[in-house]
Amino acid sequence: MKHRILIADDEKNMRWVLSQALEAEGYEVFEAADGKEALSIVTEQAPDIVILDHKMPAPDGMEVLRRIRAKGHRFPVIMLTAHGNVQTAVEAMKAGASEYLTKPFDLDELRLSIEKALQMSALAAEVDRLREELDRDWDIDGIVAADPIMLGMLETVKKVGVTSATVMLYGESGTGKELVARAIHRLSPRGTKPFISISAGALPETLLESELFGYEKGAFTGAMTAKPGRFEMANGGTLFLDEIGDISPAVQVKLLRVLQERTFERLGGTRSVEVDVRVISATNRDLHQLIADGTFREDLYYRLNVVPLTIPPLRKRPADIPLLVAHFLDKFGAGKRTMTASAMEALVSYQWPGNVRELENTIERVVILSHGDTIDADDLPAEVRAGVSVCDAGSRCFILPDVGLDLEEVELDLVRQALDRSGGSAPQAAKLLGLTTKTLEARMERYGL
Repeated sequence: MKHRILIADDEKNMRWVLSQALEAEGYEVFEAADGKEALSIVTEQAPDIVILDHKMPAPDGMEVLRRIRAKGHRFPVIMLTAHGNVQTAVEAMKAGASEYLTKPFDLDELRLSIEKALQMSALAAEVDRLREELDRDWDIDGIVAADPIMLGMLETVKKVGVTSATVMLYGESGTGKELVARAIHRLSPRGTKPFISISAGALPETLLESELFGYEKGAFTGAMTAKPGRFEMANGGTLFLDEIGDISPAVQVKLLRVLQERTFERLGGTRSVEVDVRVISATNRDLHQLIADGTFREDLYYRLNVVPLTIPPLRKRPADIPLLVAHFLDKFGAGKRTMTASAMEALVSYQWPGNVRELENTIERVVILSHGDTIDADDLPAEVRAGVSVCDAGSRCFILPDVGLDLEEVELDLVRQALDRSGGSAPQAAKLLGLTTKTLEARMERYGL
């Protein structure tokens, strides 16, 4: 596609020379002899770039530039003048000019200026597109939900988001706690400032402390330069502390001080660092039990638990599953492929111990491995096909795929899931399956588990 260039100059010969040169380069060129005509062409033709003479019949080039920017047009404007001076150049750049060239100028210089301006314009458009995409994905509207229990939680998110309150998110692994944390951040007055996240459970105590609070040069072996921590990186914005229940007592003490006083020292440092950070924490553990066990500070709990929000597991919001499936099908490029009724029934009936993350992984795998225009139940993993569905008010049943299934394979999968969920405890796994421990052990022996 040809780039469209407007040349606005009251000198006819100048317009002719530039038009000939730029048309030879493959550009589509429009000409204007005065400011009024230039503004008209901007409105009617939407050029990609404007080459604008500083001195023209009213309105002059500077006024045209101001009106272009006032209307919200962001395309590049290269200002030309035969009366160049530093003050005029500064005035033009402040008004929104991309570049300033003094007549007479070399045509190659102009060509390079045009190419550079168009490249910068394309980069700016891409940044805007990505920013809009991020805003959509992390905003409240980017959370896929239809189930009343989830919609109720999101209403609370909207109320909390516009405040600066400290928030604690509770929920099983894979429910989307970070997604909700980002939505809260985007809704807040801090939404344009940094959102910094860290998983406390993924780091050992010493590394977590240095990651949170930073360190000075020489603080420990290998600390060749000073490094700011996540609190400093999040200054003015939001810090998301995931798996907060896993942090050590020593780090808890330092974290409590930051929340109380908004100051801390880097490792190896003596200077207090002041920060203004909103903290959103998340956990899938029972903090009350951790407090009772003496592994989590009660005073820290009350600092973090100002506004508690619980994200329901996927099995408790089945109405969200069809919407999520459609979202992930689109995300992973399923095209026009659709789910059959039996496949969707199996997906809705499955308990999803890994929650939304497991559903996303399942749909990605199905899109890659399935063929044909539809995705049927037999395209789904065995554990999903064998999911339990509510058949009526008081009973449960298994969904039998149209092509049948291997009962021993299903039983083996269920036994493995029960053992995984119970941490390998046969008595607990037997309870999950409604069996006696002796019966389960017999089946484990049968399958070589």
